Amino acid sequence: MKLTEAQIEEIAGELECGLSCFYNLKTGEVKILPNLDSLVGEDEEFWEDDLKELDEHSADFFEFRGFKSYESYQLMVDFAEKINDTGLQNKLMTTLNKPKPFRNFKRQIDNSGEYRQQWFDFKKNCYIQWVKDQIDVGE
Repeated sequence: MKLTEAQIEEIAGELECGLSCFYNLKTGEVKILPNLDSLVGEDEEFWEDDLKELDEHSADFFEFRGFKSYESYQLMVDFAEKINDTGLQNKLMTTLNKPKPFRNFKRQIDNSGEYRQQWFDFKKNCYIQWVKDQIDVGE
């Protein structure tokens, strides 16, 4: 697989949004679809041509997988552990060990000043590396 940095970043961003990404091994085209598990009824009509192509030529496509929830949770833990502000670090770690860790982590990060952008940058870089790791395994 020979993906450009722009394609890798695009796939990483789409996976982060919960979308499904497929790379055509023959043409180099990237197809982005809603998560296939969430497509039902009317939604399928809009994506019918792409779904048909994926079904009929499945061997031509490599599917990139997004993070599972436990992997996304681990990203939050990894980020919290790297923060040099011990007060915020303690808040985040406490938040992650309570019910609804995703929602509450987001609330804490949204109110963390400069750390909010650091979180977004950290997460983006993790997704990019995630895509690159899948490329390495797929080759």
